[in-house]
Amino acid sequence: MSKVVAIEHLTLDGVYQGPARPDEDTRDGFTNGGWAGAAHDPKLQEAIGKAMGNAWSLLLGRITYEDLYGYWPKQPSNSMSNALNNAEKFVCSGGSLQPEWQHTVLLQGSATDTVRKLKTEHNKTLVIFGSGVLVQSLMVHGLIDEYLLMIHPLVLGKGRRLFPEGGSMAKFKLISSQITGTGVFIGSYQ
Repeated sequence: MSKVVAIEHLTLDGVYQGPARPDEDTRDGFTNGGWAGAAHDPKLQEAIGKAMGNAWSLLLGRITYEDLYGYWPKQPSNSMSNALNNAEKFVCSGGSLQPEWQHTVLLQGSATDTVRKLKTEHNKTLVIFGSGVLVQSLMVHGLIDEYLLMIHPLVLGKGRRLFPEGGSMAKFKLISSQITGTGVFIGSYQ
């Protein structure tokens, strides 16, 4: 049995959209992409590595899959590109995605049903990077076991939020926390 770990960069007002690059996610006219870049700190990578564990696979929504596939297979060989290119990848997509990235499996059916089944059959941690829509759909059904939230000290005022207004009430248990030199609060929750 595996657990699902959602790893998310958030702003103080809960925005998860487009942390890495200006063009990463421009849905709904979002123009503030790349907001997490200035806060890079080795503690962030350490926390992500710890949350992932030694045996992991990726669980992704279509948009995040396409974004990662558009970048990582084209990068020179290094520890990060090798890890992502060689990882087993499971993609939840309601559309007609034709996965071309090596080691990718398209999950057929509803995300909640296929992830529930995958959790019982898979023996590695299922790591979600971004994929906010997927995280939200799994969250409602109690399928996320752990959240690693990296909360950046800025407010954007607009953008897609991980915990949107009108969502279900949820209680979390803080299991570890730290603050980076750039002021990012890293909280691990169950």
